[in-house]
Amino acid sequence: MKNNLTPEGVVQKQLDSYNSKNLEAWLATYAEDAKQLEHPGKLLASGHAEIRTRAAVRFQEPNLHAKLKQRSVMGHIVIDYETVTRTFPEGPGRIELVCIYEVREGKIQTASFINGAKYLDAST
Repeated sequence: MKNNLTPEGVVQKQLDSYNSKNLEAWLATYAEDAKQLEHPGKLLASGHAEIRTRAAVRFQEPNLHAKLKQRSVMGHIVIDYETVTRTFPEGPGRIELVCIYEVREGKIQTASFINGAKYLDAST
C-alpha cells in the first residue's frame, strides 16, 4: 500500500515514532532497502534488518528524545536540525544532529547524519 504522506509528513511520522520509541512504526517509514549513512557516505546500516538492529539498541535508552530545532524541505529532500537527548557510554547528555532524508514513494530511501557537538550532563 502506497503511503500518501508528503516527504515532510513521512519524516515527521518518523520523528514522532522515534520519540515514542515505537520501533515498528518508526521502521515502517523506511523503504525495505533504505540506507543510513554517516555523512557524506559512510554506511551505518542497509535494509530493514540492519536498521532495526541499530535502532533497537538506541530505543532502550531511557531518556532518548529528539527535539526538532529547524526543518528545511526541498522537493523530496528533508533536512532536520535536532538536539537529541541520549544515554552515552560516558553518561547522559545531548548531541546536535543534522539529518538529511531522501523520501521517495512515501518512504525514506536514505538518511544521512552529521554529528555535531556532544554535551554530557553535569554530575550531581
